[in-house]
Amino acid sequence: MTDTLRTDRTWLVALAASLWGLSALWRGPLAQELPSLAIVFWEHALLTLLLLPWLVPAVRRWRAASLRTQVSVLVIGAGSSALATTLFTAAFRLGDPITPQVLQKLQPFIALALAAVLLGERLRRSYLLFLAPAVVGAWLMTFADPLAVTVSSAQAALLALGAAALWACGTVLGRAASAELRFVDLTALRFAVGLVTLAIIAGFTGTPLAVPLSAAPSIAALALLPGLAAMTLYYRALRHTPASRATLAELTFPLTAALIGVIAFGSRPEPTQWLGMALVVATVVALSLHEQRAPQPSVRAPERAEALQR
Repeated sequence: MTDTLRTDRTWLVALAASLWGLSALWRGPLAQELPSLAIVFWEHALLTLLLLPWLVPAVRRWRAASLRTQVSVLVIGAGSSALATTLFTAAFRLGDPITPQVLQKLQPFIALALAAVLLGERLRRSYLLFLAPAVVGAWLMTFADPLAVTVSSAQAALLALGAAALWACGTVLGRAASAELRFVDLTALRFAVGLVTLAIIAGFTGTPLAVPLSAAPSIAALALLPGLAAMTLYYRALRHTPASRATLAELTFPLTAALIGVIAFGSRPEPTQWLGMALVVATVVALSLHEQRAPQPSVRAPERAEALQR
């Protein structure tokens, strides 16, 4: 057995992505009964408590970091963790249990666009060749009748896309902040900042945060499985997994989400929605493979970054 085979962690990427796909099992029923803000608040409270031993050292490193990194961490915690998860949870109240999750596969396209804006990376014309079919696929997947859009389905899609945009922003900013902070620092800080943000929002909006004791197991499952466990497995596995293989392994996410929707919730997507789902997934895979293998990728690092990499 070669060293490559021994160290490859593609299967861990697939496992982490499958855990993300399980989210609807708990988030969907909770979203029908409780305020989205309350669900996400208690998720963050539990995660912050679990990561408390690493939080104090993380705060010290954050205070010693550059202003850019400090701001990035605040945006990641408040936007990419607190607000994004709240929008994602709210989408389950209005939409079906499959679409809000599969729409998250659009994150790579949003992340590339944000990298161009925030990091100065350059988008080539080939980016549009991948973006166009992804948008068409997202439209087909979101609406049972793509020519007759309902208000509720449009609202659910916008909430899910808002979450995708904020999570993609977190990916871009996290990449920049990781130059000064470790993974465990970023993880502890994002949940702690998110918790404070959610408490402030709840105070301003008057949203009740009390939840029945019966909801505790579902909230704990959300925080531990699609939350902390999936994130930890995914980022540790990426160190030993080629990006092209990781992208293919991540297909277990939409597949698991679709299976959960059909089996657990009796969801019956229309043929056009299955077509849209397949189109989005195929386009994301094609984009990833193109970025890894093409002589000229769709995104080009700025000249300064290229010089630093040499």
